[in-house]
Amino acid sequence: MALVGGGAYPQPGEISLSHNGVLFLDELPEFKRGVLEVMRQPLEDREVTISRARFTVTYPSSFMLVASMNPSPGGYFNDPDAPVTSSPAEMQRYLSKISGPLLDRIDIHIEVTPVPFEKLSEERKGEGSVETRKRVTAGREIQTARFEGLGNVHYNAQMNTKQIRAYCKLDDKSKALLKNAMERLNLSARAYDRILKVARTIADLAGEQELNGDHISEAIQFLLTG
Repeated sequence: MALVGGGAYPQPGEISLSHNGVLFLDELPEFKRGVLEVMRQPLEDREVTISRARFTVTYPSSFMLVASMNPSPGGYFNDPDAPVTSSPAEMQRYLSKISGPLLDRIDIHIEVTPVPFEKLSEERKGEGSVETRKRVTAGREIQTARFEGLGNVHYNAQMNTKQIRAYCKLDDKSKALLKNAMERLNLSARAYDRILKVARTIADLAGEQELNGDHISEAIQFLLTG
């Protein structure tokens, strides 16, 4: 498989070639479900193992997965004025290509809604790329200092459960907020860790040392848009 690698003499695939970088998959549901499912373990273990009769090879695969998809096969979801509509059966086939366990391993889900003409044509400027870069660089420097001495952890997404508990401590109000979200939305233990890691990153980008309810709420919103 091109993503995992393989062959009689195992060669690294795209997920290993993306080690310490970004793997971008466009039109995610257009990939075969079996191809997507093989990414589940590498996303969690950050390495991929290819076994053959005579030997086994392990390649590193610590990459950032970025994927995009249309909301429906025709690209118009729940739009009564759409020129093309999809039947419920088509929608089910389309969305079933992406399993819940795979989605559960993607930390942030963002739904991009159609942008009206008024927004496209307005002259108000948002944050420039230079300012954004400064914020991200400052956030990464905070994480580098936090994980100094831990050879296998360099940024928040790589934290294991023990490290999450150490660096993502919550006050009583934040705990209650997260508990309510977990119970009402029936979230998994993996989703719980995802929320804390994203909230920790939100706080780092804001230059704030302690997590609070605002960070948790924003992280939950990133989870709910998927």
